[in-house]
Amino acid sequence: MFKFSNKLTAIALGLAATLSVAQAAGLPDPGVSFVKGQTAIVITDPQNDFLSPDGVTWKLVGKSVTENNTVDNIESLFKIAQSKDIPVFVSPHYYFPHDHQWKHGGALEKAMHSMGMFDRKGALTTEGFNNSGADWLERYKPYINNGKTVVSSPHKVYGPESNDMVLQLRKRGISKIILAGMSANLCTESHMREFMEQGFEVQIVSDATAAAVLPGLDGYGAAMVNFRMIANAVRTTEETIKQINLEL
Repeated sequence: MFKFSNKLTAIALGLAATLSVAQAAGLPDPGVSFVKGQTAIVITDPQNDFLSPDGVTWKLVGKSVTENNTVDNIESLFKIAQSKDIPVFVSPHYYFPHDHQWKHGGALEKAMHSMGMFDRKGALTTEGFNNSGADWLERYKPYINNGKTVVSSPHKVYGPESNDMVLQLRKRGISKIILAGMSANLCTESHMREFMEQGFEVQIVSDATAAAVLPGLDGYGAAMVNFRMIANAVRTTEETIKQINLEL
């Protein structure tokens, strides 16, 4: 067996293997050509409960977040958006007290509710919000709270069908999406699927996302397979930034 010198090498080789398998299976790699005024960066759930060591899911996602360098890579997207004047849209995940009165839910919905993930005291108050699990990661606040970034209404399960993200994108004339955020096989993948169904072109930033690690369940690997099969393009942060610098 090969022994990788570090975890990042293992991840890079894993992604390359996924792409190689897809190409060997005869899948094309359509790509996305970025166009000024038509291209936006969309970030799902850049919140403490996913991305902070103090977040309620860190024991589940921390390993993947750390290995992918996800926190730094998302910030790199915020930075290039700022320098290139690329519109940024954030799709957050919030649960209010009335959401805990739901009568049924899927496995991870139940888990999120039980651990108080993304909980807020109410839709019309920010009491207790600052630095809570539902709040933005502190280092992202200057980029999100800048008066320019669009923060949609919250999605409630995983996809944007329950919020106004698609409306916000359409109203800005966006047709091409650079997609990143948390978590890979849940909210990020669900956003990707709906965006594709809605006719957007989507490029996934493969190392600006991460997923839960559970016994026998590789959330990140599952997402990468589906991203490669469904999205227009799957690229790393470095590759995406190089492309932005060339095209935008």
